[in-house]
Amino acid sequence: MSLPIRARRALAGLVLLAATACTTGPSLENQGEVTAPPGDSKELTIGSAGFTESDLLAQMYALLLERAGYSTDIISVTNREIYEPALESGQIDVVPEYAATFADWLNAKANGADAAPVGSPDLATTMKALRALAAPRGLTVLDPGRAVDQNAFAVAASYAKKHDLKTLSDLGRANLPVRLAAGDECVQRPYCAPGLQKTYGIDIVAVDPKGVGTTQAKQAVQNGQDQMVLTTTTDATLDEFGLVLLADDKKLQNADYVVPVVNRARAGSDGVRDALGRLNTVLTTADLASMNEQVDSWRRLPEDVARTYLESKKLIPKG
Repeated sequence: MSLPIRARRALAGLVLLAATACTTGPSLENQGEVTAPPGDSKELTIGSAGFTESDLLAQMYALLLERAGYSTDIISVTNREIYEPALESGQIDVVPEYAATFADWLNAKANGADAAPVGSPDLATTMKALRALAAPRGLTVLDPGRAVDQNAFAVAASYAKKHDLKTLSDLGRANLPVRLAAGDECVQRPYCAPGLQKTYGIDIVAVDPKGVGTTQAKQAVQNGQDQMVLTTTTDATLDEFGLVLLADDKKLQNADYVVPVVNRARAGSDGVRDALGRLNTVLTTADLASMNEQVDSWRRLPEDVARTYLESKKLIPKG
């Protein structure tokens, strides 16, 4: 008797966790893995990092690949230290990633934790560095689309209206003292308090360590205890707290565009590239935020939200 889809996925996840506990993927010296022609396995495993947005992207990838004639399974592996080696070894064939974050992660893996970051606010520069790091590991980074999930800063809508704020530059020019609700690492991270002060001239008088985009952090800005919160561009709940994003008009944040990463030997074909590339001109940051909201606030299933979205964009047939 065959196992149901969810049971197969759970079983596959357990096998993957056990197998990758003692593997690091193909050797960088094994040039056969790197120079072999791109593969086109018709049975593909898609990895999700286990949070809502990654689940949604994995579901969309699966639906698009199935539309193109591939058979797919989805497994959830929440730890990049586990799923990235599994991607190298071919236990996972496709994962949704974020360009700058993944570039810096691979760079640290190759060159040590103290290696200078290679991710940057410039997408082309970031993609060049990412592809150079991925290729020796047998990985191919497909083209990014329009959707980006990067750090962002929000203030109360009433505060923005009172001080005529639309951008972070506006806030810097306003010369207002700002308590920032964020993670405690914000004190040192260049994209956070130091960057806001250096790039925008914002007077950060304190960092309130309530986490990145947490309910407590948003409530602190909502009630005026803090003036700004560190969150992300696909945060789906800002409206619930009466908050609005200020535009990063000087591009302080890195280019964390959504990119599919595939195992070249199994999923490096034009068929996979073309199927996933159909999202590139369609999926936007706002679309991702809306879908996140449907799952997190409306309690819809990621697979249902993903299917409805792709049907609405005529990327897959209805039904």
